[in-house]
This record gives sequence, structure tokens and C-alpha cells, in this order.
Amino acid sequence: MLHINEITYRIGPRLLFEAASAALPERARVGFVGRNGAGKTTLFRMIAGEIDAEGGSIQIPRQARLGRVEQEAPGGPGKLVDFVLSADVERAELMAEADTAADPMRIAEIQTRLVDIDAHSAPARAAGILSGLGFDHEAQHRALSEFSGGWRMRVALAAVLFSAPDILLLDEPTNYLDLEGALWLVDYLQHYPATVIVISHDRDLLDDVADHILHLDQGKLVLWKGNYTSFEKQRREQQIVLQKQQKKQAEKRAHMQAFVDRFRASATKARQAQSRVKMLAKMEDVGAIIDTDVLPFRFPSPAKPLSPPIVQMERASAGYGDTTVLSQMSLSISNDDRIGLLGSNGNGKSTFAKLVAGRLDPLAGVVKRAIKLDVGFFAQHQIDDLDERGTPYSHVAELMPGEGESKIRGACARIGFPNVKADTRITQLSGGEKARLLMGLATFSGPSLVILDEPTNHLDIDSRAALIDAINDYEGAVILVSHDRRLLEACADRLWLVADGTVKNFDGDMADYQKFVLDSANGPPASKPRETPPETPAPRMETPKPRRDAGMVRRQIQAAEDRMRKFEDLLRRVDAALADPAAYARDSGKAGQLAAQRADVQRALTNAEEEWLALTEEVEAAG
Repeated sequence: MLHINEITYRIGPRLLFEAASAALPERARVGFVGRNGAGKTTLFRMIAGEIDAEGGSIQIPRQARLGRVEQEAPGGPGKLVDFVLSADVERAELMAEADTAADPMRIAEIQTRLVDIDAHSAPARAAGILSGLGFDHEAQHRALSEFSGGWRMRVALAAVLFSAPDILLLDEPTNYLDLEGALWLVDYLQHYPATVIVISHDRDLLDDVADHILHLDQGKLVLWKGNYTSFEKQRREQQIVLQKQQKKQAEKRAHMQAFVDRFRASATKARQAQSRVKMLAKMEDVGAIIDTDVLPFRFPSPAKPLSPPIVQMERASAGYGDTTVLSQMSLSISNDDRIGLLGSNGNGKSTFAKLVAGRLDPLAGVVKRAIKLDVGFFAQHQIDDLDERGTPYSHVAELMPGEGESKIRGACARIGFPNVKADTRITQLSGGEKARLLMGLATFSGPSLVILDEPTNHLDIDSRAALIDAINDYEGAVILVSHDRRLLEACADRLWLVADGTVKNFDGDMADYQKFVLDSANGPPASKPRETPPETPAPRMETPKPRRDAGMVRRQIQAAEDRMRKFEDLLRRVDAALADPAAYARDSGKAGQLAAQRADVQRALTNAEEEWLALTEEVEAAG
């Protein structure tokens, strides 16, 4: 159990934690929620020992291993799969020592421990995790330096998952994943057999994974049992109870104060009045739950609907230069469509969005757009293109040349930047505020089609709900690219799959797509967190394995054959040592030790043989 005891912490004048406490049960899956900037990442840093609390303490179970994705993306010439394998430090050290050890007893100890920690299946487990996060077999053997920062952060996540820590800390893990990776991660965490604490604004992840919610509010921590939906319901019920208590207390205060005001000067009632004054002073206020209002998003609807279809494609192809990314697309978009684009990153979703928006010309085929089609385009990377020296006011003013200040400020308020907020420097805006500004600028003129590419990355749960309302109130067409399943379920009425070099209709809903993604994944289930070497190895936690491709199984067969040869060679060396009488003369207990080591090696050989038989049967059964 992880104990947080009365911690206090400040950043400058801001008090993030004030005597905050919580006790997280062992093997709990905890969703950690709170407003942006409340201090969630700071608590992770305290748990990891990077910073110390001003007061109080955090107690972690002895010998518990902590896992957390580093802020910096990994890099270098090493292969992806090698980087992930290196995250298991004990395995890496044992494998290195196994290549140089000469003493038969030490070799037997090493091999026994490697069997206990299931080290020889590690490459397959690492490959399965990387595959689930979007890296095919070829990509897994490329250098880290060949990938962008977002993809390298996925590798860092894969390494932490592979190391199977006893306490897993994840800070917004879906921010650098596509929908497919997010669906796989949810499935992985649902079966993770140790403690998980995840900071996330993805409500579906919190509902599907969490069995507890840790809420940070006004410097205090409260642990609620259940998922996010349950937490929200319980908290609202508590709020109703507190409001009733506040009302009763206010009535009681008013009644007592009226008595004091009436009889304070009375000689006969002075003592009773004084008593009520003391009672009023001692009466503690009933604390209310304070919810900060979330500003709504507003997408102006087009002044006049265009006649459908607003976009028509006939055998269209799209790409860059001589490279074709998508081809044979015959699709149409109506003036009120709500389309969710599905497909892994790198399949061409952004290319398709640019083609629809008119930012790319087709390489072949025909793309017809309505004559007066106006497209509002939001892409997450555009945040970096905002003028850091500017303000929301200056950006809006560029869209309203010749207009007076009052009208410009009114427009700023409509997109979520009222009063002095409109004069805030871009560098001082949060990620969510920058995203809000960009969406406001993209939809400023009331376009007939809005394309939103990962709009929720920097939005908290309440802001995401406000975005859903805005999309559903908007009367034009919408194309959505998002890893937020709830956003797609709430807004999209058509799903198009970008895969295999084309775009086509996906026949099903998001539940069907989740099943499609998970059935296609080849990764094995979650690893069991590492234990210290037991006298008798504890049975490993097993869950049914998904279908695997034949190439992966054949590689595992080869690895099993290599282990069998190593164990057979080791048995011969131990037998030779047992047959040497001189060894017993130097150490009378050596015979018993060697016999015990021989039994361990024989057991390891038997396990390898059984694994080899199971794998060969799997290949034969698959034809």
C-alpha cells in the first residue's frame, strides 16, 4: 500500500498541497484527476523521490519498484526493441553475466533466475508491447534516432510497461498515442497485475481502467472507490448534501444572530445573548464543493447551408511529389455529416484531411468541392505556430481588419478570452487555452466544414464535454481525428477507416472498432511485476494470449532451441564437476550444492522443452 501522509508543498506563493493524505490499496488501478495546474504531476515527482514535500511523508512498500515515463524522449542509434529490453535491468545484467561466467554453480544460478523471471520470452513480450503501440516488426529494429519525438515517447512508454514495475505512474499516456494505441493501452492496463496510478483527461480510459479515483482539489486529496462515472455521481450527491447542510447552517446562524441583535441590550436576556455570540464564533462553516465554471466552446454555424455534396471524390489519389499515400478513394461528404477518421498514425489521416480542405491537390482522379466551401482546419501542431509575442486580442484583430476595439474584444470573449484574458501573452497561456484560441480562430468565420485533428490533447475532462456540446450544436459538417473514444462516440455518425493505402467506410460502431483493433494486436498480456528470488518460484500470473503471427512463433521456437542447447551443455559441465573427486576434497559440501544446481538446470531444460513442444504444436495447428 502507498501512503501519502499529511504532505504540504508550495511553488512560490501557490499552495498546491496542504496536509493532504491518502492511502492507495495494493494492486489498485487509480485514476488521478484534478484541474490543470492543481499539482498532479508534482505529486508524481514526490512519489518518485525527485522532490521533497515541505511537510509530511510518502511511504512506498519496501523493495517496490517504481516505473514512470521520463519527460525527455529517448534517442540514439540503438534499436527500438533493444531499448525496451534494456529497461529490465536485472535481465540485462544476468544475460551479460551468462556470456562470461565460468563457474558451473554461478552459471546454474544465473540460468535458474532467468527461468524464474521468464527472461527468455522477453524479446517476444517486448515485441508485443511495441506492436500494440503501433510499431511493426520492421520498425522495431530501426534506430530510435529515425523517429520523431512523439513516436520516441511511445517507445519510452513501451519500456516502462515492459519493465513491469510494482507501482506504475502514467502521466497523460494517451497524449502521444493514436486511437488504436489508446485502445490497446486500455486493454493492457485492465489486466495489469500491480498498482497503477494514471493522470488522464480521457474519461473512457478512467471509466474502463480505474477502480479508484484520487481527486486533488484545493490542496486536499480524496480517494473515491469506483471509476470516473461513479466518482462524479458520488461527488454530486455529496455536493447536494453539503448544500442542504449549508442552508440549514445559514438559517441557524440567522436565527441566533437575530436573537443576539434583539436581546443584547436586555438585562434579563444578556447572558443568553452572550452565549449565542460564543456559539456563533465557534460554529465551523460547512465546506462546499467548489466547481470552477468551464467556459463553453462556440463554433459559429454557416450563414447559409451549401447544397450537398460539399465534397465529392472519384477514384482520387493523394500524396506528396512522386509518393502516393492514398488512392482509389470514391467518397462524398454532405453538408451535415459527422465523420470520424479511424486508422493508425502514419496511415494517411492528415493527408486525407489536407486533401478535403484543399491544402493538397489530388495526384489522380477527381475531387469536386462546393464553389463557396469554407473549411475551418484545426491541427494540434499548429499550437507551435502561434505568435509567441502576440495575444488572443492581436490574433483576433488580424481577422477583423478595420474594426473597433470593442467589437474585437467582444469576439475575443465569444471564443473564451474575456476582459484582461484577451491581453495575456501567448507564452503565458496553458496548452488548453492555446487549443481553445486556435479552434476559435479556425471556426471564426462560420465555415461550412470543420476539420479537427486531435483537438482534445490539452483539454481537461470538463473542457472536453464543452467541446462535445459545441460540435453537436454546430450546423455544418465535421471531420474528426481523435484518440478520445468518447468524443467520437458522442459526435460522429459515420466512421471512415484510413488503412491499406485508401479510405473506406467502416461498418460498425466504436465498440466494433475496439474489438477489431484488439483482435489485430499481436502483443502478449501484461508481465508480472518482478519479485525477489524466492526459495520456491511463485507461479506466474497467466491470462489468455491473443493470436500471434507465424513469424513471431517461429522466432520463439528458435529461441527455445537455443536455450535447450545451453541447458544441455550446462548439464554436461555440472555432471563433469560432480564426477571430479578432487572437488569434494577442497569443499566437503560441494557435492550437495552441485546436486541441487543440477536439479535446477534439469528443471529449466524441461521447461524449455515443454515450451518448444507447445510452440511447434501451435505452428502445426495454424497450418
